Amino acid sequence: MSTIDPTARIEDGAVIGEGATIGPFCMIGPEVVIGPGCRLLGHVQVSGRTQLGANCTVYPFASLGGPPQIVGHTDSTTRLEIGERCIIRESVTMNVGSARGGGVTRVGNRGYFMNCVHVAHDCKVGDDVIFATSATLGGHCQIGDAVFLGGLTGIHQFTRIGHGVMVGAVSAVRSDVIPYGMANGQYATLEGLNVVGMKRRGFNKSRLAMVRTFYRELFHGPGIFAERLAAAASRAGDDPAIDDILAFIRADAHRALCFPHGKART
Repeated sequence: MSTIDPTARIEDGAVIGEGATIGPFCMIGPEVVIGPGCRLLGHVQVSGRTQLGANCTVYPFASLGGPPQIVGHTDSTTRLEIGERCIIRESVTMNVGSARGGGVTRVGNRGYFMNCVHVAHDCKVGDDVIFATSATLGGHCQIGDAVFLGGLTGIHQFTRIGHGVMVGAVSAVRSDVIPYGMANGQYATLEGLNVVGMKRRGFNKSRLAMVRTFYRELFHGPGIFAERLAAAASRAGDDPAIDDILAFIRADAHRALCFPHGKART
């Protein structure tokens, strides 16, 4: 049985899952689906075509499902889909998608979004991410699984962040960061591999050594980057992480690749 505070406003057509708790002064729109076991603690607004997965917790003043921040947007059929067991802290904003971006903003499972985080229209966010205070995604960003974004970080629209990446606080990321990379700086550059994160994901010493050797040869070896990338192809199959990095680099992209400081395309 769900529990709804008498001060909450639930529009006709909204679906409230079994065991959900809707706290004081929440506003739930007519096309919203709140999953079973969710807790909206109070003063939460969920609008648009938004689906919130099971057992999420949403803190006060979060706004989920607002329209894209695009001048002239009028499409009311776009959606926001949020996975299960996410924690969404105070004043987080997540917008629905746009027609030109595929129509869906999608957030994965078990994400932890600290206060004032913003997820813009048409973003695709993976599972098990942690976004620190005021981390901000521009439209159409793609964020892999187990990514950590430091506080006050800004990700430029259309940027890809590979899985297992760590981005340092107060960084502006304007280029694609390879899986397992570590990016940092006012205009972020690649500072190496997220070794701590890799260890937490079960990489043993031999795997770490193999991937680190591959990384050094690819980004710090002799010759131009295209030559090093061609040579690195021989390592395909040596480790799944190497395959992930090579596939990421070769995929279609809107943004340039993030390089170590002073190493871009050299």
